[in-house]
Amino acid sequence: MKINDRDYYHRNLRYTIRSAVENDAGPLSELRLEIDGETENLDREQGEAYINEEGFKDLIRGDTESLNHLFLIAEIDREIVGYSRCECDHLKRFSHKVEFGVGVLRAFWGNGIGRSLLKESIIWSDSNDIRKMTLRVLETNKKAISLYKEYGFEVEGTLKEDRWLSDGIYYNTLLMARLNPDRTM
Repeated sequence: MKINDRDYYHRNLRYTIRSAVENDAGPLSELRLEIDGETENLDREQGEAYINEEGFKDLIRGDTESLNHLFLIAEIDREIVGYSRCECDHLKRFSHKVEFGVGVLRAFWGNGIGRSLLKESIIWSDSNDIRKMTLRVLETNKKAISLYKEYGFEVEGTLKEDRWLSDGIYYNTLLMARLNPDRTM
């Protein structure tokens, strides 16, 4: 599905949140690879589960055609600096919910880009009768956890010793979810 473009301003930075289009596929492939190498907060190490340009074209095409998928990008001066996706399981018993994921280049952290991607995803979700948004977050990512709680997400569970990071320690992953307040029964 697509949304209307929306401009945001934070401090002296102007950026646009918009739906991904097929021409974004090449830059998204490079961006995802770069973001994966900048933080251990995400599931992948740099280069793992690599998606090439054609793979991103397929994702964008599928997400655009699906009513329960959303692929957004954050753009500054026509350069993609972040992205988010909401993906619905195709099984009927799970069709009421989407899983949210986000990535922003480290150089742009602290500018509200992740917050704006989340906000636009929630607006889309709520206006499209999606009952539940879910996400997974590393227990040490306190800023993200605080942001998600601010937008109504609650911890539903913990995957114990779910991730093994470069410091040799196993960390828990929190399962968080937000119910659409207009669709509670």
